[in-house]
Amino acid sequence: MSWWLCCALVFLDISIKWTTQETFPPKYLHYDPDSGRQLMCEKCSPGTYLKQHCTARGNTLCLPCPEHSYTDSWHTSDECVYCSPVCKELQHTKQECNRTHNRVCECEAGRYLELEFCLKHRSCPPGLGVAQAGTPERNTVCKRCPDGFFSNETSSKAPCRKHTNCSFLGLLLTQKGNSTHDNVCSGNRESTQKCGIDVTLCEEAFFRFALPTKFTPNWLNVLVDNLPGTKVKAESVERIKRRHSSQEQTFQLLKLWKHQNKDQDMVKKIIQDIDLCENSVQRHMGHANLTYEQLLGLMESLPGKKVSTEDIERTRKTCRANEQLLKLLSLWRIKNGDQDTLKGLMHALKHLKTYHFPKTVTHSLRKTIRFLHSFTMYRLYQKLFLEMIGNQVQSVKISCL
Repeated sequence: MSWWLCCALVFLDISIKWTTQETFPPKYLHYDPDSGRQLMCEKCSPGTYLKQHCTARGNTLCLPCPEHSYTDSWHTSDECVYCSPVCKELQHTKQECNRTHNRVCECEAGRYLELEFCLKHRSCPPGLGVAQAGTPERNTVCKRCPDGFFSNETSSKAPCRKHTNCSFLGLLLTQKGNSTHDNVCSGNRESTQKCGIDVTLCEEAFFRFALPTKFTPNWLNVLVDNLPGTKVKAESVERIKRRHSSQEQTFQLLKLWKHQNKDQDMVKKIIQDIDLCENSVQRHMGHANLTYEQLLGLMESLPGKKVSTEDIERTRKTCRANEQLLKLLSLWRIKNGDQDTLKGLMHALKHLKTYHFPKTVTHSLRKTIRFLHSFTMYRLYQKLFLEMIGNQVQSVKISCL
C-alpha cells in the first residue's frame, strides 16, 4: 500500500470520528434560509418533538409530546410516536406509556414470550432439576441432576435436591439414591432411641451452662484443656471449629468429650442424669402423636428460619411418632444458628391458637419448658458440671485479665 493511500485512510478515519463525535446536548446541521448559513441546532430531548428549527436569532423550539405518544431519545423528528395499544391476552402491563417510554407488556407469571405468544414455562421431569427458572422473556432451563442429587417430581421451579445424608441423621444407608430417588435410610439400635438427634433438649439445657456470655477467641481450647479424662484430639477440635458456629462448637465438643469418657464415674453420673431428664421429657411430649399438619403448624410458629416441609416428611418416615417433635426441634435449633430451643418453644406457644392445637399438646409443651427451667435441674447441672471445670476455667480467665 502506497504512503499516500495510508495517509488518506488515516485522514478519513479522523474526519469520521470528528464529525460523529457529539457534544451535549447533541446537535445537528440545519440550513437557515433567512441567513443563508448552515447552523448547529440542538436536538430535541426525549419526551418532546421538534416544533421549529433553530435560527440565527434563536434556539431550537421543542414541545412536549401529546398524550398517548412518546419519544425515547434525542432526535430531530417533528412528531412523536404513538404508544402501543393495550397489552395482549395472557399479558399484563409492566410499565404504562408516558412521554419518554412506550407501553411495556409482559407475559403473566408462569409464561414467557415466544414469537408474540405467551407460552407456559417448561416443566422439568423427574431426574432433571431447574437450572435457570423461567422468566417473562425466556423459558425454563432444565439440567440433569448430578451425582449426589435427585428430583422426583415434574416442576418448573424445583431444582435438584441433595441426597439425604443418612449418617448425619444417625441412620444407616439401606438403598443408594439416584437422579430420580433420594437415599433410603433406616434406623439402627443405637440411633432409634434418639432418632438421630444431634443434641437433645436435656443435653442442650445441660451444655448451656458451659457457654460463656461472651466468647473469647480461645474459648474452645480453654474448655478442651480443662475437661477431665481423655482429651479431645486437636484435629477433632479443628474440625468442629470449621463446621460449626461459636455456640454449636461447645455443644459438639462436650458431646464428643462425653462419648470418649463414658466409662468415667463422673461422666457416667452426667449421662445417667441426662437420661433421667430425657425420660421425663418423653413422658411430657412423647404421647402427643402430632399429625403432619400439627407438626407443620408448630414449626411455622417457631421464630427465625423454618424447617422445610421435606425435613418434616423425612422425619415422619424415619422417626417414631413419639420422637418426631424432638427431632424437628433439633433441626430448627441447628438451622437457626443454634438458638435456644426452649425460648423458641415459648415464642411458638403464643401463636399456636391460630392452628387450633389440642390443649393437651400445649399443656405438655409448657410442662416440658417448666421442667427444663426448674431450679432443681439447674442446681443439678451446676453441681455435676460447673464445679468440675469451674475452678480451672476461672483461673484461666483471671490470668487473661
